[in-house]
Amino acid sequence: MSRASDAVVEQLRRGHEGDPWYGSARATILAGLSADEAAAEAVPGALPIWRFVLHMTAWTREVTRRLQGAEPAPPPEGEWPAIREVGQAAWDSALVALAEAHADLVRTAGLLSDESLGAPVGGGRDPALGTGVTRGEMLVGLAQHDAYHTGQIAVLRRALERRSPADGRRTGSSDASV
Repeated sequence: MSRASDAVVEQLRRGHEGDPWYGSARATILAGLSADEAAAEAVPGALPIWRFVLHMTAWTREVTRRLQGAEPAPPPEGEWPAIREVGQAAWDSALVALAEAHADLVRTAGLLSDESLGAPVGGGRDPALGTGVTRGEMLVGLAQHDAYHTGQIAVLRRALERRSPADGRRTGSSDASV
């Protein structure tokens, strides 16, 4: 890869659907989950996997907006969007939305020059809003954000799969490892 932006885009791509260094890609970990599993409380007090998918979609869209010149803001749908409807069609739509948001991000980031990666995002440093960093740092931060939440999803998925048969859940293991 000759450009720094190409390297960042490749890391984003690998984290979603490639072969990341740390383990399974997000799409691999999410593959095969039913809507009921995605909406379940796998661990008492933990958010369901579905909420993580909505959260990552929201922030991926927000980072894309910023790369396209928009002022930084919280995602319009909120940082942790609620599950509006539980059903297989709605879950499938959530996964498609995540994949589309990711594809838009990769396409937009792929157009950046190395020089534009050094451009600032927003004004002062606000970690909650992700401002006060460069575009390149924001993209790397999103890759880190997604890897963190993908790891959480993997743990929640494993918890779902290890529930007892009396709970109506599988007890085997999957390839959704981190």
